[in-house]
This record gives sequence, structure tokens and C-alpha cells, in this order.
Amino acid sequence: MLSLWVYMLYCCVGYCSTTPTFMMDERSNRRALQRQDPEMLLKSQSRDLLNNDSDADSRGDGWEENKGDAAYDEDDSGIAGAVNGSESKKLPQAIIIGVKKGGTRALLEFLRLHPDIRAVGAEPHFFDRNYEKGLEWYRELMPKTLDGQLTMEKTPSYFVTKEVPGRIHAMSRDAKLIVVVRVQHFLGLRREVTHKHFHFNPAKGFPCLKRPESNSKPHCLGKTKGRTHPNINPEVIQRLRDFYKPFNKKFYHMTGHDFGWD
Repeated sequence: MLSLWVYMLYCCVGYCSTTPTFMMDERSNRRALQRQDPEMLLKSQSRDLLNNDSDADSRGDGWEENKGDAAYDEDDSGIAGAVNGSESKKLPQAIIIGVKKGGTRALLEFLRLHPDIRAVGAEPHFFDRNYEKGLEWYRELMPKTLDGQLTMEKTPSYFVTKEVPGRIHAMSRDAKLIVVVRVQHFLGLRREVTHKHFHFNPAKGFPCLKRPESNSKPHCLGKTKGRTHPNINPEVIQRLRDFYKPFNKKFYHMTGHDFGWD
């Protein structure tokens, strides 16, 4: 008992940096609350996912991951950022499935400039890591949208997960899957995002995003984007071109468009 009083006295005068072990920690408290309220459990799982730092691109580097929705809502004049009774959460009608490190983050942020698109900032990883949690859990992650707006998400690892196509098809036969090769015509959207939405940043080495109708400063992608490309031996580049040439031709045939990668 004497030891406990001495310990508490030390804590009071600032000599101890930790709390006693018999104090209930935050996790225990949260688990107790979740057992009482299933809806709270769902929301807690959603927050844990969106704050997951196991994936560098899901972590929220700079403004564009977790802060992107809020940043755009503040700039919106009323269409995408409106909060009223007509809004609801919907399953995505379009999903960016890849490829990893192929510009999927930039594509998502460019598309989010369009007033008819609302998208999740972080990667949900529903169809590859969290499928057993169910579609309602997935829907809860989506932003609220108005009638006529498109709900989107992006998770590049879907492209290399064999179960994903069947799972997305089971959710919706009409969902559009996007690999980074083409932005707004494919989605059937009116042409809104143009050169006026971009501002080249010399320090970053790539364009940053801006809303031409507002005075807010341009938003740039995080420090993990825009890295300098290494110098590669021309012979290695030619070998890669030769290797991928038949695969490129097959892809051109599938899409009906020659991208000239040869």
C-alpha cells in the first residue's frame, strides 16, 4: 500500500510518464462500447480501415488521402459538397483497379475535381482483404452522393488478385473497371476537367490540382509521388520493349485503341 501511495505521489509531481497498469486502456474501452452498439462497431471498423498505415498509398500522405474529401468539400459551391436529405451512400459504380504505381492516385484526384464524382480518399481493399465483412460494411465506407453523382474507389491490388473480377461482378454487372490508360469520356461524364484545373509545380516536377473558380492554393500530391526516374541502359529498355510487344498488341486489340507503346 505504501508503494502505491509513493507511486501516485511521483505521478502527481511529474516523475512518472506512464499510468498504472490497472487503468482501462482505450482499446478495452472501445471494445466494451462496440459490444453494446453494433452500429458503432461498423463505424469503428470503417475508421480503422481508412487510417490503416500498412500500405504506403493508403496511409494519407499529404492532403490527398484522408484530407482530400474535406479539402474539396470546403471549396465546392454546393453540388458535390452539399449536405442535405437527398444524399445517400451507394456502392461504387466505377473502380480504379490498377496498376500499382501507375498513377492511380493522380487519376483519382483528377477525377475528384469533377462535380459529378464522389470518391473514397483511402484504398478500401474490400474485394481483396475485407470481402468477408460484407457489402453493407463496404457501402458504409463510401461518401454520400446526390442523385446523378458517381461513386468511386481505387485499390490497385485488385488488378493482381484473381478473386476480384468475380466478386465485383457479383456486386454489379454494370460497374466500370478502370486501368490507367484513359480519365472522363470512358465514364460517360461531361468534359469538365481541363488544363485550367492544373498548375505545374517546378519543385515537385509535376502538375498540382486547383479549382479555377476559387482562390485556394493548388493541392499537390504527397512526397511519395513524383520521384526522379533512374537512368536505364538503352539495351535494357529495348529488351523490355521486345518482351512486352506481343502483350501490348493483344491489349490494343482488346481495347480497340493503339497506344503506341512500341
